[in-house]
Amino acid sequence: MDSPTKITVQIGGHNSRADIPHDLPLRKWLYSWLLDPNIPNNYQKDLDSWISSLIVLNLFVLLFEHVPAMYEPYKHWFHLFDMFSVGIFTLEYLTRLCLAAEDEEFKESKYPYLRYLISPFAIIDLLSVMPFYLQAIISIDLRMLRFLRLLRILKLFRVLIPAYREFSIANQGRTFRQKIHALVFPSDYGGSLQGIFDTFIVVWVIVSVLAVVLESVFAIHYILNIQFIILDTVAVTVFTMEYCMRIYSCVEEPGFEKAILGRLKQAKTSASMIDFLAILPFFLEVFLHHLFDLRFFRVFRLLRLLKLTRYTGATSTLTTVIAREWPVLAASAFIMLLMVVLTASLGYLFEHDAQPEKFENIPQSIYWAVITLASVGYGDISPITPMGRIMTIILALLGIGIFAIPAALLSSAFTDQLRIERETLKNALYDMLADGIISADEADIVNREAKRLHLSEEEVQRLIEKAKYDRELKDDIAGLPLHKIAAKPEHAVEHFKTLLSQIKQLGIMTDTEKFEYAAVNDARLSAKEFGLWKFINKL
Repeated sequence: MDSPTKITVQIGGHNSRADIPHDLPLRKWLYSWLLDPNIPNNYQKDLDSWISSLIVLNLFVLLFEHVPAMYEPYKHWFHLFDMFSVGIFTLEYLTRLCLAAEDEEFKESKYPYLRYLISPFAIIDLLSVMPFYLQAIISIDLRMLRFLRLLRILKLFRVLIPAYREFSIANQGRTFRQKIHALVFPSDYGGSLQGIFDTFIVVWVIVSVLAVVLESVFAIHYILNIQFIILDTVAVTVFTMEYCMRIYSCVEEPGFEKAILGRLKQAKTSASMIDFLAILPFFLEVFLHHLFDLRFFRVFRLLRLLKLTRYTGATSTLTTVIAREWPVLAASAFIMLLMVVLTASLGYLFEHDAQPEKFENIPQSIYWAVITLASVGYGDISPITPMGRIMTIILALLGIGIFAIPAALLSSAFTDQLRIERETLKNALYDMLADGIISADEADIVNREAKRLHLSEEEVQRLIEKAKYDRELKDDIAGLPLHKIAAKPEHAVEHFKTLLSQIKQLGIMTDTEKFEYAAVNDARLSAKEFGLWKFINKL
């Protein structure tokens, strides 16, 4: 049997770095590593990401420069940051100029360097650093200088324009609604632009939540009051547009096809409810402020942080775990509630006469019972009678176990769910390797699942090699009759492992409740056979 062939799947956009020959001319070697968009896993995308982040950071710094209370005490640091940014942008500009002769867009020209200098992107790069050098040569008004530095935002077009071209090509002939759907929902048509859109929303979520947190600090709010208002207005505008785009285009999603019912169904999903709650406080305060004092609604803007759950698979895994373990969790919660009420009643009985102001009634004693059982013990309410202190010791010891039960259940169930999902991925890889290769579409599926399950490249590669080995071994012995498989112990062992894997896969794919009902109530399996089924699926 041939040894399994190594099949590489790229995880999270990064695999082993590009294999670029070291004997290339220096200019071509540098271009291949830094700027060539056609070589996967070089530093081109990383460079674009870092430059884009620096541009966005420059915009925020420019915003703070308009606040004298922040700018004047730290003007030296602002100037150093500007020098650092200009140095990076200048280095980038000179690097692109020096390597222009290797760029496919310019190398066919008679004068590639001149051709680069008059290209739109080169002009934008030059305009982003020119204001800094102009102030060193000529006297220029500071306000004009700040305005010219806004031109740095144009550098983002270097990332946006290629992504938009890719998006346009992928969506040729599609309707406007389908294009909106490709932009806001993960699909085969979104490409890099959909990833940029998601990053844009994530950045605004983080910025708006930070603004809400900092706004609660009086010293900062006093200085940046107007900036906070503008920032919140822009954030709400962005989130409102995103919400409307999702509701408008959701009918392109499977299961949401109907024009009205589909959109209502989408609006009732947890993700859409979070999106709606993220913008609701702003509009309530704008339209109802003359009727009610709704300033307390501002704290609910922190719900925007929940929008980030859309971009991680951990939340869906945790939701699945809670739904699966809900009966056990509910039983645990019932025991906890029973203990809290019982101990609160005993605390009131023993301590009311000694401390009527602290153990005034049973509801007030519930607070003491909870912090005692949870082993928090703030000390603001504590028993002074002998019986009360003895009961507190017992409660504290019981609380260590009782309050730890839900955490232990969730931890165990979460680990088990990850194991099940990784086993499912392994089975999917087993099926994908039926033709001996993993196609680009299949690799994309594996890539998404690996990111969701937080698998490293090495772990995925091991799963692929194991699935390929199992597939090749199965193909090698599948055609043999059972007595010939049994004749060779190594084949018998592998055949047994294959059968076990198929039983586990069946346990994952079938409806457990219906299977158990058919097996037990219809007497299709004996007690020993059913016990064996349960035992195998727990392995």
